[in-house]
Amino acid sequence: MPARLPSWAWVTGLTAGATAAVVVLAVQADNGPHPTAATARPSASAPASTHPSPKPKPSAAPAVPDASGAGRRVVYSLGQKRVWLVDASDKATRTFGVWPGTVSPAAGRYTVSKRTPGPITGSDGVKIEHIVYFATAPGANVAFSNAVDGSSPPPAAGVQTGGIRMHAADGAAVWSFGTAGTKVTVVK
Repeated sequence: MPARLPSWAWVTGLTAGATAAVVVLAVQADNGPHPTAATARPSASAPASTHPSPKPKPSAAPAVPDASGAGRRVVYSLGQKRVWLVDASDKATRTFGVWPGTVSPAAGRYTVSKRTPGPITGSDGVKIEHIVYFATAPGANVAFSNAVDGSSPPPAAGVQTGGIRMHAADGAAVWSFGTAGTKVTVVK
């Protein structure tokens, strides 16, 4: 019968093997690429604080422009390229940026005159929906709408367009809010 090794010999052998494996892995890791990280160090002029810095406040939405009327209405700012949906208590329930067409309505007060659910092809060749007409300008009808595919419009080279485009969710909101007869105020 072959002689058995004592258990201490097995443990010693396994420990030596594991130690050798760790050493080999450490040498390989030392020869491989090393990640770098920029660490911020406090400057001498700014003492370290034990208090966390305050979280930035979310930026407030731009206020409804002055002289845009009163009551329930859609407000469109030509200069800010922005629309506000204002409820009967004069509170903006939604505001968002838009992409105006090449033809703009004059500043003034209008009403929603016609609505077309779409999809139809706009004067720039883009499939649009949620079309809410409210004004006419030389060479174009002016309306809020959104592209069916949700894209922003490319510049319309040489084409007169009165479409005021917006993201699809904003187009759906204007569609729901801007029923026939709804007031629309255009400000500079």
